[in-house]
Amino acid sequence: VRNKRLSWPARTADAGVCLLSSTVSFLDCGGGKVWFQVEDKHDFSVNEDGGVYALHHLNLLGKEKAVLVYAHDLHTKQVWKARIHLRVHPSNSTQTEVKAFKGLFKTLQFSCDGTLRRVKRDWVIPPINVPENSRGQFPEDLVRIRSDRDKNRMLRYSVTGPGADQPPTGIFIINPISGQLSVTKPLDREHISNFHVRLWACQRRSKTEQMMNALVIGSFVMTVTAVDKDDPKTANGMLRYKILSQNPQSPSSNMFTINNKTGDIITVAAGLDREKVTQYTLIIQATDMEGNPTYGLSNTATTVIRITDVNDNAPEFTTETFFGEVHENRVNVIVANLTVTDKDQPHTPAWSAVYRIIAGDPTGRFSIPTDPTTNEGLLTVVKPIDYESTRSFMLTVEAENEVTLVRGIHLPRQSTATVSVRILDLNESPEFRPNPKSMRLEEGLSAGSMLTTFTAQDPDRYMRQTIRYSKMYDPANWLEINPANGQISTIAILDRESPYIKNNHYNVTFMASDNGTPPASGTGTLQIYLTDINDNAPHVFPPEVEMCERPEPNALNLTASDPDLSPNAGPFAFELANRPSDVRRNWTLHRLNGEHAQLRLRIGFLASGLYEVPITITDSGNLPMSNTSYLRVKVCQCDHHGDCVDMERIIAAGLGTGAIIAILICIIILLVLVLLFVMWMKRRDKERQAKQLLIDPEDDVRDNILKYDEEGGGEEDQDYDLSQLQQPDALEPECVKVGIRRLDERPLHHDHQYPLRSAAPHPGDIGDFIHEGLKAADNDPTAPPYDSLLVFDYEGSGSTAGSLSSLHSSSSCGDQDYDYLGDWGPRFRKLADLYGGGDD
Repeated sequence: VRNKRLSWPARTADAGVCLLSSTVSFLDCGGGKVWFQVEDKHDFSVNEDGGVYALHHLNLLGKEKAVLVYAHDLHTKQVWKARIHLRVHPSNSTQTEVKAFKGLFKTLQFSCDGTLRRVKRDWVIPPINVPENSRGQFPEDLVRIRSDRDKNRMLRYSVTGPGADQPPTGIFIINPISGQLSVTKPLDREHISNFHVRLWACQRRSKTEQMMNALVIGSFVMTVTAVDKDDPKTANGMLRYKILSQNPQSPSSNMFTINNKTGDIITVAAGLDREKVTQYTLIIQATDMEGNPTYGLSNTATTVIRITDVNDNAPEFTTETFFGEVHENRVNVIVANLTVTDKDQPHTPAWSAVYRIIAGDPTGRFSIPTDPTTNEGLLTVVKPIDYESTRSFMLTVEAENEVTLVRGIHLPRQSTATVSVRILDLNESPEFRPNPKSMRLEEGLSAGSMLTTFTAQDPDRYMRQTIRYSKMYDPANWLEINPANGQISTIAILDRESPYIKNNHYNVTFMASDNGTPPASGTGTLQIYLTDINDNAPHVFPPEVEMCERPEPNALNLTASDPDLSPNAGPFAFELANRPSDVRRNWTLHRLNGEHAQLRLRIGFLASGLYEVPITITDSGNLPMSNTSYLRVKVCQCDHHGDCVDMERIIAAGLGTGAIIAILICIIILLVLVLLFVMWMKRRDKERQAKQLLIDPEDDVRDNILKYDEEGGGEEDQDYDLSQLQQPDALEPECVKVGIRRLDERPLHHDHQYPLRSAAPHPGDIGDFIHEGLKAADNDPTAPPYDSLLVFDYEGSGSTAGSLSSLHSSSSCGDQDYDYLGDWGPRFRKLADLYGGGDD
């Protein structure tokens, strides 16, 4: 039979539904490899195993759809084909549905002659009998459905129809892996006498589908337990459990079922997704009397099932391409923020993204750390980038989670993005090449000699800029550079023995600056290696020695010192100078080797003191140089150990110029300090005199009123005659004014004129101003105190003191001598002047 007709028991064919539950296979007679292909690629597809699938919903009601399947032998290049016809039977005919159901599960095989053969049915499903109102343990297993093709293929089992995915839903469930069909609750024959369901076995299309069905359906969730105080061995204490409601009812109203005897809750439907439903609330009912709704007592409890998160969602970039820019030569700069979305629980390893560059950065100039707060990828420059070398980068980045995705889920296309990075140009510093630059010269080169040209190149090849040169560091100030062309010449003689020379090397630093905006500059170092010439004469070392008056057999060992290098140094020739004449008479010089000589006394005794012995030393240079050095010999008295005992006197006698200068400086500093101290004392005295012009310390006598706390009298003062304090009756009432001791009235005169003080008086005029003001106050009749009537309170009679009215002014003081007031100190000197001065 070449063409085959298949009955489809539905109004439409769903997308992805397996149309041939087994496969279309090929009976290969030649052992070649065969692959399949469908003609209508818009509506159908076929996999490498021969499974035919619908790509989208197809409306087949009242129509017939033909699918042409090709088989290609890759070895012989032969092609076979077969046509499969699909048609729909009305769903209200039970017999038609059964025929259609049986018609689906057949295997079509191609023979070697290209004919399509029909083979035996894979499944023979007998009727299943289920007793009503069963009190068994639910879910209760009914039958296990298996295909003979699951040995070499991964199949997925499913059930559809009334009682499964159609009302009343959730009664029948099937394990998608094992094919075990189960009933989840007791059945009522009077309500529904039979169910016609359809069982499907299709090859699993992806690992995702395998994981979702294998791990979710039939998974144990929890166990609920109810307690009944009745005897559990009787029906009164036998409990049965039932799920009354589920909230939310998504994606199915029967996501869970409960074992009516044990209280175990398991999943019965696929589709648990934390990103859609985070938790389910179940109302569980426990009924005794073995669950009898008529006679049993029941109670309910609420169960909350929280869906835990797994890494089943990969991070996805929010856009396919990101853009960023960065200036050249910058590091640790964020170029772009890469944003992703992840439906998993935030701030968990399943949500946190890890970014990596998979293409476009072979030298590792970028890195992408993750912001732990926002989960963004921070594209960062970690190595300098040269604009002149690379103006842009096109990076391919990938985002993954810290933990791997669950089995069967792969990174989607959105987990990869492109980042376009543009490099911005900057004015870069000129660069000396080579840097440092080395050269070898002979010392003694005269000033004005041309040495070399040291130039720099501008890395900004696309900018037309001018470079100028200058000198930055030249410790001995020996060289100069031409600002325009970088030519270097000498301005002093180069001396290898200079203290600025280290290991025969002399370093000079130059700077090159461009005229960019802003200007940039770079530095370069010129290293000069100076070779030696014989330009230094040798001299004796040490320059000073000591010896005793009677040197006995001891001698002084001398060394020749020459700053030049060999062969311009040793071996040396030593000899005593001819003058003065007593040198050779008192001393002898014996050459030990090319570096050392011995000095001895020719006579047996030499008085203590300082002696200068001229010694001529000649080096071995190509043009030998000689020098006469004066060796200072300190002759002293020695003890029995040969040590000098009067070195203090010799040292004082031989005080050097440096010590004398130091002593003079100390004396000058001391004199300056004394002069400053004297000037400070004079200034202090002037300030003190200026203060005395205002107030003379000897005349600073002030009449002050001192207040003391009243502590009361002694025991002898406690008896008071209060009657003595009462006012006499003769005193007029209008004269009684408590608290008033005197009544002062200012005389009626014109205001007296006082002298005015200038705004900035001279300190010498202050005394005159004070005396003029005092004189004006004395002549002012309106100045207090006033001559007026004084009123005193009555203090009683019988006082031993005289009457106060006897006090009066006297213009004659001849009877009283007040000179003794002058002996009472400065505070009474004014009184002595007033009363003891006679008529004046």
